[in-house]
Amino acid sequence: MLNQRLLPKIQSAFNRTNVISAISFLALAFFTYQMARITAAYIPYNTDVGFLRIKQQYIEIDHWRIAFFVHVYTSIWVLFAGFTQFSQSMRSRFPKLHRVFGYVYVADILLITGPAGLIMGFYANGGPTSKVAFILLALLWIYFTGMAVIKARKGDYDAHRDYMIRSYALTLSALTLRAWKWSVNNSFELPPMDVYRTVAWLGWVPNLMLAEFLIWRYKVNAAKRVSAARAAAADLQSKRTENQPGSIRPS
Repeated sequence: MLNQRLLPKIQSAFNRTNVISAISFLALAFFTYQMARITAAYIPYNTDVGFLRIKQQYIEIDHWRIAFFVHVYTSIWVLFAGFTQFSQSMRSRFPKLHRVFGYVYVADILLITGPAGLIMGFYANGGPTSKVAFILLALLWIYFTGMAVIKARKGDYDAHRDYMIRSYALTLSALTLRAWKWSVNNSFELPPMDVYRTVAWLGWVPNLMLAEFLIWRYKVNAAKRVSAARAAAADLQSKRTENQPGSIRPS
């Protein structure tokens, strides 16, 4: 009887999960393709294309130029490697590959892309408003990723998962910033620098808010599952006690 009640709910939840996963994968694939197109514009090495056309005053600054191209050439790999970390099938079927992509993700952010993004933040368009946004984004990105590594090494995998969610939410800012820029440009008539200052924050703050909501919801649902399991165990124990020979039942 219990299985008959639970089976439809389990199947429904499984179907919803599959649909959400498929939509998420398709959305990520589309935006990653767009990112690949942007990256391809800088291959071979070109300093007068795309975003660099409005950064010509910085192109001769060696550390900025190196940081820019490092960031452009490596960010797309972070997107893909990070996505694999949330694949349940990969974790269960290919655990070694899951770990390899995890190492790629954290090493890229901590040693390559994150520091490059931090350097670029100091030269962001839009003045102090944009600079603070991008510098804070880079610092939080590095911090969350570093904390994910620390928690994993300590065996605190729940905290590791939470920090990875926060980290990847900021990784996705590469996509959401461009989505917000398109949306704002098509919804309002604002000067280009005002748009840039706006999306500098919209690109990652809502992502982080959503990440915190998902972490909170996961913890609430986990607590409910634990509570339900304890209640079921207590009920089962009570029934076993009642059915034991010599047990006294209330009249």
